[in-house]
Amino acid sequence: MEKGISLPVAYTPTPAPASNNRCKSLKTVAKALALGLPLYALYAWHTNQAVLPSALSRSSSANVNFASQCVQPSPLKPSQNDKLDQAYDFLSTEAFLNTSVARLSGAVRVKSESFDDLGAIGEDPRWDVFYDFAAYLEKTFPLIHSKLQVDKVNTHGLLYTWQGSNKDLKPTLLMAHQDTVPVPPETIPAWTHPPWSGEYDGKYIWGRGAGDCKNQLIAIMETVELLLESGWEPKRTILLSFGFDEECSGRQGAASLSKFIEERYGKDSLAVIVDEGSTFEKTWGTLFAKPGTAEKGYSDIYITVRMPGGHSSIPSDHTSIGVLSELITRIEAEQYRTHLEEENPYFTQLQCGAAHSPQFSHKLKKLLRAHHRHSSSPSSSSGRQQQHSETCKAKVKPDYLALEAAAQGGPAIKYLMQTSQAVDVIAGGVKVNALPERVQVTVNHRINIGETPQVVYDRLTKLAAHVAKKHNLSLHAFESPSSSTEIEPANSIILTKSDHELLVAPVTPSQVNPHGPATPFSVLAGTTRALYGEEVIVTPGIMTGNTDTRYYWDLTKHIFRWGPGYDPADDDSGLGSIHTVNERVSVRGHVNGVKWFWMFLRNMDEVDVE
Repeated sequence: MEKGISLPVAYTPTPAPASNNRCKSLKTVAKALALGLPLYALYAWHTNQAVLPSALSRSSSANVNFASQCVQPSPLKPSQNDKLDQAYDFLSTEAFLNTSVARLSGAVRVKSESFDDLGAIGEDPRWDVFYDFAAYLEKTFPLIHSKLQVDKVNTHGLLYTWQGSNKDLKPTLLMAHQDTVPVPPETIPAWTHPPWSGEYDGKYIWGRGAGDCKNQLIAIMETVELLLESGWEPKRTILLSFGFDEECSGRQGAASLSKFIEERYGKDSLAVIVDEGSTFEKTWGTLFAKPGTAEKGYSDIYITVRMPGGHSSIPSDHTSIGVLSELITRIEAEQYRTHLEEENPYFTQLQCGAAHSPQFSHKLKKLLRAHHRHSSSPSSSSGRQQQHSETCKAKVKPDYLALEAAAQGGPAIKYLMQTSQAVDVIAGGVKVNALPERVQVTVNHRINIGETPQVVYDRLTKLAAHVAKKHNLSLHAFESPSSSTEIEPANSIILTKSDHELLVAPVTPSQVNPHGPATPFSVLAGTTRALYGEEVIVTPGIMTGNTDTRYYWDLTKHIFRWGPGYDPADDDSGLGSIHTVNERVSVRGHVNGVKWFWMFLRNMDEVDVE
C-alpha cells in the first residue's frame, strides 16, 4: 500500500491580515492555538463573552439523532447450503490454517520488489521476478488456473474472470497487488526473522509483503479456489485484478488493468470493487470497522533554486542551499488548516461514535450538536459565507469540531482532516570548495477532502515570493515550459509540479437502507458484522495514502479500500508494521480474511444491488 507520511506537528492556523475586530479576534485565537492555550477560554477572554461555550450550551439540548446518521445493517450471512457450509467450517480447522500458512509463506519468499527507477518492461530485468510470482500462483492454485479465464495484461498484470450465469448482473471485482516496497539491505540485521523468509512463529508470518498485501491476494485466491472445489457456481461474474507496481504508483499495472477491464465491460460496469486499505480501529470503547470510502489527493512539488557558483573561499552571503533552507523553514513553520467537511468519512465516524460509543467524548458530542444546529440554520447559507469572506480577510473561522477531534486523536486523526506536507527529498552541491549552483527539494502533499492541489500551489507561490524578493531572485511558479530542453533561469526560484497529480477521490456512497434495497456498503457492513459480531460498528473510513483504485474510478462509484482480516488477540492488527522492519501478519487474522471474502462473494451473489 502506498502510504502517506504523518508529521507530529501541532496545528497552527494562519488567518490573513484584516482590519476589523472580528478578524483580529480570529488572529488572536490562532496565536493561542500555536501556543497551545485552551481555545475556548482564550476566545471567551478575548471577546469578553463566552461565545463558543454558550453556543455549545444552547446546542447541547438540541435533539440530534446520531443513530440515524450511523445506521447499522443486520448481520448478513449467505443462504444455507450443506456442502458450502461444510467447506466454510473447514476454514476454522488447524488443517486449513497450516495449509494457508504454507501458501502465504511461499508467496512472501518470492522477492517481488518494485522500484521507482524501473525501466521498460522487457528491458529492465528487475521486472522478471513477476514471472516467478505468477508461476507460484499457478502452482499453488491449480483449479483457478484451469477453470477461470486468465488474462496477462501488460505482461505481468493478472486478471482472472469467473464468468457468472447471469450476464445482466454487474461483476464484483476484488483487487490486490503482487509487488512490495524494497527492503534496504542495511536494515536486514534489524529484522527478527529475515525479510524474505516467510517465517511462521505460531502466531505471525514474517516478511516483506506479509501485511502489504500478499496476505490479501492469497486470501482472495484461497477463497476462490475453495469455492471452486466446493462446486459453487456464481450468478454474478467475479473478477480478480492484481497489479504489479502499486508501490510505485501503479502506472504499468493497475493503469493497464483498469483500461483492459473498461474496454471489455464499459464505464460504470462493475457492482463493487474491494481493494486493500483501511482496517479496524478501537476507540471510545468501541471496535470500528472502517472500509475506506475516500482517498486524499496527491501532489509532489519540486522547488529548485538556481544561483551563481564560484569558489567557496569567496562565498556569497547566502548560497542556494541556504536560500532553499530558508524557504523550507517557512513551509514547515505553518500547517494547512484542519477542517472537516461533511462528506469526509471521518465526520460519519464521529456521529457513529456519538451514537454507539459509551466512552465518546462529551466535548465532541457537544461540538457535533452545534455543527448540526449551525448546518440546519438559514444563517449558514452560502450568501452568509460570502458576506463573511468579503468583510473579513480571514477566509474561514477555525473548525472547532475538527480541531478538537485532532487534539484528542493525534496526528493519525489530524491528517484525516488536513492537507499534509512532507519535505522528503533534497539534492544539491557537488564539492566542498564549489558553491552550489543548483539545489532542489521535493515536497509531498496529500490533499484534504474539500480542497484541490491549487491550494498547495497558491500557498507555495506566496511563500516562495517572499524569499525570492528578499534575495533578489526571480520567481517562476508553475509555468508551462516552452520545450523539454528549456534551460532553467539563472538567479531564480522555480516551482514545478509532478505529472502524477491526483485529485481527491470521489466519495463512495455509504448509505444503509434498513427497509429498502441492499447497497454495496450494506453488504460489506453486514458481512463484517456477521463475521465479527454485532458489537462491531461499521463506518466509512478515509485513506491518507492512495491505492491502485485511483485508476478504477470510472468503473464504479462503489469502491472500498478494505483489509477485512482481523485478529482480536493481535495488538498490532493495524498497518503499523508495513513498509518497515519486521513486517508481519497474524495468521488468525489472515484466516478471518478468507472467511470474510467467502461470505462477501456469496452475499453479493444473493442480493440485488444496482
